Amino acid sequence: MDARGCVAAWGDTVARNLRHTVPSCRGEDAKGKDRSWYEAALRDGNPIIVYLHGSAENRAAPHRIKLVKVLSDGGFHVLSVDYRGFGDSTGKPTEEGLTADALFVYEWTKARSGTTPVCLWGHSLGTGVATNAARVLEERGSPADAIILEAPFTNIWVASINYPLLKIYRKLPGFLRTLMDALRKDKIVFPNDENVKFLSSPLLILHGEDDRTVPLEIGKQLYEIAHSAYRKKERVKMVVFPPGFHHNLLCESPTLLKTVRDFLSEQWA
Repeated sequence: MDARGCVAAWGDTVARNLRHTVPSCRGEDAKGKDRSWYEAALRDGNPIIVYLHGSAENRAAPHRIKLVKVLSDGGFHVLSVDYRGFGDSTGKPTEEGLTADALFVYEWTKARSGTTPVCLWGHSLGTGVATNAARVLEERGSPADAIILEAPFTNIWVASINYPLLKIYRKLPGFLRTLMDALRKDKIVFPNDENVKFLSSPLLILHGEDDRTVPLEIGKQLYEIAHSAYRKKERVKMVVFPPGFHHNLLCESPTLLKTVRDFLSEQWA
């Protein structure tokens, strides 16, 4: 199989592993329908979210299912996918590969959505995937319709050295150098802090005040970098949620849906 055939085969694998949850108001209509019905439904005018999950587990993790339900109840189509090496998907997860998967899903969705807007939503590691993909789209002259970053980091190096389980090792001789060498060897960067400097899409950053996995201060740093870089400052917004939702549970906040809908409605008006 030539390179083009490999890309097509992998793209088909990604498409097969997409989980499309329609807005709950269309749930009854969707029962028993085939793939072509779901693809056509993307043109129904209800906004679409391509959800890019974090590093743990897969798209079926309980907190991710909760978030999808909240968004579906709020009138969104949600397309969730397991990157290569996660869940049902085969292959080895690499930064380049995860980014390619996200790009494929976004462009596959745009090709079927007509004039319906499509938002990239990344959580934790998925924020790095989202901004990588968004930067490529920007360079191609077709910026993402919107980007939501939930619990984002500045880059994978900062995220790694602040990860709770690794903090206890930071003072060990040679630990930080070993970690940096490993990240360099595998070419893992996920440079949110650099990517946002090249974006123009509406950008919403969501962060929990008591997030211990990616501390709030890191999210604030990313917001400041983005706000400083954006020419249209009104396109960048950060919302901090009160204690109680930690790293994974913003889906349980009673204000999450309104926050997202208000931002997107204003930006897409």
